Amino acid sequence: MSSPVVHAHHAPQGFIRKWVFSLDHKVIGIQYYFLALFSVLVGVSLSLLMRFHMVHPDAKVAWFAKLWPTAAQGGIMTPELYLSLMTMHGTIMVFFVLTTAPQSGFGNYFLPLQIGAEDMAFPVLNMLSFWTTFVALAVMVAAFFVQGGPPLAGWTAYPPLSGIGALSGPGEGLGQTLWIVSIAIFCGASLMGAINFIATLIDLRCQGMSLMRLPLTCWTWFVTAILALLGFAVLLAAGVLLILDRSAGTSFFVPGGLLVSDQILNHKGGSPLLWQHLFWFFGHPEVYIAILPGMGVTSQLLSTFSRKAVFGYRAMVYAILSIGFLGFLVWGHHMFMSGMSPYSAMAFSVLTMAIGVPSAIKTFNWIGTLWGGKIRFTTAMMFALGFVSLFVTGGLSGIFLGQPALDLYFHDTYFVVGHFHMIMGVAAIFGMFAGTFYWFPKMYGRMMNETLGKIHFYATFLGVYAIFTPMHYLGIAGNPRRYSDFTNFDFLGKLLPVHTFMTQAAYFTAAAQILFFINLFWSMKRGKKAPMNPWEATTLEWTVPSPPPFDNFGGQHPVVNHGPYEYSVPGAPRDFIMQTDPVDVHAES
Repeated sequence: MSSPVVHAHHAPQGFIRKWVFSLDHKVIGIQYYFLALFSVLVGVSLSLLMRFHMVHPDAKVAWFAKLWPTAAQGGIMTPELYLSLMTMHGTIMVFFVLTTAPQSGFGNYFLPLQIGAEDMAFPVLNMLSFWTTFVALAVMVAAFFVQGGPPLAGWTAYPPLSGIGALSGPGEGLGQTLWIVSIAIFCGASLMGAINFIATLIDLRCQGMSLMRLPLTCWTWFVTAILALLGFAVLLAAGVLLILDRSAGTSFFVPGGLLVSDQILNHKGGSPLLWQHLFWFFGHPEVYIAILPGMGVTSQLLSTFSRKAVFGYRAMVYAILSIGFLGFLVWGHHMFMSGMSPYSAMAFSVLTMAIGVPSAIKTFNWIGTLWGGKIRFTTAMMFALGFVSLFVTGGLSGIFLGQPALDLYFHDTYFVVGHFHMIMGVAAIFGMFAGTFYWFPKMYGRMMNETLGKIHFYATFLGVYAIFTPMHYLGIAGNPRRYSDFTNFDFLGKLLPVHTFMTQAAYFTAAAQILFFINLFWSMKRGKKAPMNPWEATTLEWTVPSPPPFDNFGGQHPVVNHGPYEYSVPGAPRDFIMQTDPVDVHAES
């Protein structure tokens, strides 16, 4: 049911205007998606190099010497090069994959479709946001090719290591400057995108689309945009101050009287802890910027493929809002090691436990959604279930890290690496896989191969557990993180077989992703033609052709009469009711 035709917009003509500098939110969403896809290839490649070095620290690799003639003389990776790879791996994965694909990729494409809008509120700003992100990635990658190479201060860039220039080590000259500039540019792009998302959801909802009729995906994109607006603004300011410390002689983060390489630095009383506070005020909301869209996708898919309404829809909405609010109150649990007051640590610990409550509500509601449902085990559904598993597993280890007394021991060990890779990294990527298999028919009008998809799921699911579960045991055994070579430490000798196992699992899991790329690109051209609504879903994107027309609804404005998850309604002619179906459809027989 829709209002009369108002005007159908024609798509722009010409390759440049249609596919490069496009104003169409769908094209921009695809651009973000493939930017993230390129970034994940770079990030995973760096992680494989790191894992190779950890189990073969003395291996001579000829092409290492060609790629890094200074940092890998004779083909042997130096500890400094290892730290550079670690820094770039973490940065690229966190900013250009986990932040980009779930929100800017899928969110850009499907938010207007799901709320009945023709486009985002500010199409030009949307285009600028993508190309600014592209420039940020180009600047980041350029750090690989400058003198001294990429930085080694980690993805958190703690000063004074990151704040005093080339004196502190290789990569800390121009490479670190490019890193900071790239992150500052990325912050600007994220702020533009956040404003666009917020304005679009508030102002452009179609008739009948009240807030409590929004799909949960829209709620998570909305709250994520608010987190990005508040968090990236702080990180941008911190980045500017850090550049001033490096280039203008200011002392925001670099303390006075610092002696480095027999030189007393001319700084006066800056605070390295100030950077930590500013960074983690952004950094912990960043965890939810990465994971919340995956929660929305998972909620959508569990309802669709169990043929049941989301259990406790309003509770889910309030849980999403609570996570967004509490996410700004717990940054201090990343700083228990910094010497903060025990009273402050206690407050942050209590708040950290509190944020587990809305997460638990979501988990129990997901189980309630599945309970008694007519479950369809599609590939998309399998990845959604995998998301739930990884989110719960990673969250359980977070309980230990939220206790100051335990975190003092675990903080600099592989326990932390296993925890945040499980809950922030792989869980979010499973959400991306779920979204890809679910929305691919709408984006390209073709189906992905289900058999290949399920093989890819099982290999990836088993692989990531084989990589990251043992890290928790390594942490309990006291295995330090960030070390490039464990062979010189007697107490770590017995742990080397565990690292070998994890490395082999990493190779296996990376190889399994070849199946995904084959499936993705083959299905774009050769996949089975998809019907308009292959999953028998209820939300507005499934009411338009696949792929959708340029202005989404062909000049017609949809009218929403139902909630987003009306499945298996007694008396309805089929087991789902579209949001645009007539009000009295449930009475039909």
